[in-house]
Amino acid sequence: MMREETVFGPIFSRRLGRSLGINLLPEKGKLCNFDCIYCECGWNRDSREDRRLPSGAEVLEKLRVRLADCAAAGTAIDSITFSGDGEPTLHPEFASIVDGTLALRDEFFPSAKVSVLSNATKVWREDVFEALRKVDNPILKIDASTDEGAAAVNSPAGEYHVADVVADLEKFGGDFILQTMFLRSPQFETGAEPNLSGWMDIVRRLRPRETMVYTVARETPLKGIVPYTASEMEALVKPLLEEGFKIRISA
Repeated sequence: MMREETVFGPIFSRRLGRSLGINLLPEKGKLCNFDCIYCECGWNRDSREDRRLPSGAEVLEKLRVRLADCAAAGTAIDSITFSGDGEPTLHPEFASIVDGTLALRDEFFPSAKVSVLSNATKVWREDVFEALRKVDNPILKIDASTDEGAAAVNSPAGEYHVADVVADLEKFGGDFILQTMFLRSPQFETGAEPNLSGWMDIVRRLRPRETMVYTVARETPLKGIVPYTASEMEALVKPLLEEGFKIRISA
């Protein structure tokens, strides 16, 4: 499902409630340094017709208009969420757009949270890290505990090492939300060993304030992916629950 607007919604999110989305990427094309087998936006190769990024000023003006409309209509917003058709931290003005979004949130919906859904590949950049520290919900993805697993699930562009991302995430001191897709596919199964125990070791090392575990809920570009049920996921993460980790399960 492509978001063909820079600001869209609010829509109901199973994890964030009534979410007003911000798409920092092309309105009619996908731009991402991952090519995940489960991405609801499809394969990267199928969405190359539009490469134009909206300017920071354009994003914030559209956000102001939508927030004002929602406020006038009495439409509730729980989260203003950077998501969209790809990876939001690829936008060169990401940090300044976050600052502007926080100011607009305070003006129109001060009780709303500002959330960012990211694959965490740009956390090594100081401006991106500082921007993510400012938002209420930095929701950062690790789907596999090894480079081989990440290649099978996320197909990252360029050089990607799970160990480097984990080291970058340690800088948050646990003050972030870890997000992981649980799935069964022809090439990778989250619940199989050593995939599951390796991922749990990452959770134990990073000690995020919350871990969001979810599964496939929409059509996927790779055929043959099988979702987990909520009870299956709960059973898989039971050791972490027993250790006191906060795990939110969405099926």
